[in-house]
Parts: sequence; structure tokens; C-alpha cells
Amino acid sequence: MAGRAAIRYAKAVLGLAKERDLTEAINTDMLNIKSTIADNEELELVLKSAVIKNDDKRKVLAGVFDQANALTKGLFNLLISNKRIDILADVAEKYNRLYDEFTGKEKATVITAVPMSSDLEMKVLAKIKELTDKAVELENVVDETILGGFILRVGDKQYNASIANQLNRLKREFTLN
Repeated sequence: MAGRAAIRYAKAVLGLAKERDLTEAINTDMLNIKSTIADNEELELVLKSAVIKNDDKRKVLAGVFDQANALTKGLFNLLISNKRIDILADVAEKYNRLYDEFTGKEKATVITAVPMSSDLEMKVLAKIKELTDKAVELENVVDETILGGFILRVGDKQYNASIANQLNRLKREFTLN
């Protein structure tokens, strides 16, 4: 239920940001909000607390995000008055996704056993061109459990070229025979 509310707020903020030519500035605010809340458990607890007064939450947000755009601060006030400030991080994440769609960007995640070499990065970028025609922001996540190769996620598509996946496939084939 909170996910649907977050997307509605994010769409409304994006609409206002488009009208005021502030989409990029608001996206920067939302990235900051999302990472700050994720990195600060106390802030998250304050926002989700039913005991802490709305005025105190307003003061905390004003102090933590004092550099935020007026539109972003307006979102804080709206969420507080609607008793939905607990979904602020979710709204920020949804805004970031909507902003990426609006600007034609897509995020690609490459999971590798070791940090990517330039040769592997070239192969991954070639595979991305097959999967999408959008501009892609590439993020490398290291996970030793895949043993080697890579797993590529672009939007809702996944390409698994990991050694662990190939070994699991072989294991399934041998157990079926």
C-alpha cells in the first residue's frame, strides 16, 4: 500500500518539477534523501515514530536537509500533514526511477566475482546495447559467490553468465539423467 502512495507523491513532485524546470535539482535532493535515510537509522526511526511530534519531525528534516530545494521542503510538509512522512525514502526512490525514465536513462547492475576489468566492461556494454537503446548508468557490484563471469541486470531483464549459474545448470542436468 505504501508503494502506491509513494509513486503517487513521486509523480506529483515530478510534475511540479517539470513545470518549474527543476527535475534535475529535485533528483539530486531525492538521491541525497534516499542515501541519508539509508545511512542514518536514527533519522529513519524519527520519521517512522508515532510518538515524535510532527513539528519536531519538521525541524529535524529542516536541519538535515537545509540545502534542499523549496519544492522538496514542500514535499516534507505535505507528507507530514498527511501523516505519511514515514514513506519519504520510498518517495525519493520512486522519484529517482521516474526521473531516469523521463530523461531516458536506465540503470544497469553488473555483478562480478572481482572488480570489472576494462575488457569485461567492454563485453558488458556490448551486451547492454543488445538489451536496450537507452543511455545506461553502469554499477559494478562484487559478489565472490558467483565464482566468475558476470550477471547483468538492465531494468527488468537479467543476463546470467556466471560460473555458479553454469555449474548449477550442469548439476541439474546430471540429476535429471
